[in-house]
Amino acid sequence: MSPRRSDSRGRMVSSAAALLGEHGASGVSIDRVLAHSGAPRGSVYHHFPGGRAQLIDEAVVFAGDFVAGLIEAAMDDPDPLRAVDAFFALWRERLVSSDFRAGCPIVAVAVETDDDAPEPARSAAAAFTRWQEDLATLLVRHGLSEERGRRLGSFVVAAVEGAVVMCRAERSAGPLDAAAVEIRDLLEHALRPVDP
Repeated sequence: MSPRRSDSRGRMVSSAAALLGEHGASGVSIDRVLAHSGAPRGSVYHHFPGGRAQLIDEAVVFAGDFVAGLIEAAMDDPDPLRAVDAFFALWRERLVSSDFRAGCPIVAVAVETDDDAPEPARSAAAAFTRWQEDLATLLVRHGLSEERGRRLGSFVVAAVEGAVVMCRAERSAGPLDAAAVEIRDLLEHALRPVDP
């Protein structure tokens, strides 16, 4: 999730997304983003005339698009379970490599209410919806009904996000690993062709 080094705007958005995952929305300041990204101070209001709220909103959209891109890239795979496995593997790697500090920037924004800047919460809701719809589309393409595909798409996102939160609290990949095994078993059963 990192843009080219010369792209200060992109670096700031990427840094804000990473910081959201670690510190939550209330822990993301312009100064912290500048320090993390190495971007020049003058670029903040040039690129983000809406200030901190705009930067956080764009970071949420960026993070949402990144994960959606992974799911969408798996659409042509003949094995839909690989997309779900990749979703779990992404979070496992992020958690372990960050010593369980990195969480989901979308969750971080969704759980913090800011009535003065509602855009990030709306963007978080849109990201969750997109992930669920993409997973549902993938599952329907492989034989599930639309209703079952929607329910399971929602369930997968909820299981992953809940497990990530638990992993951070427990400082262990155990909850995510357990969820990955159970989701895989559930999906293998749901996608198994019915004998005529």
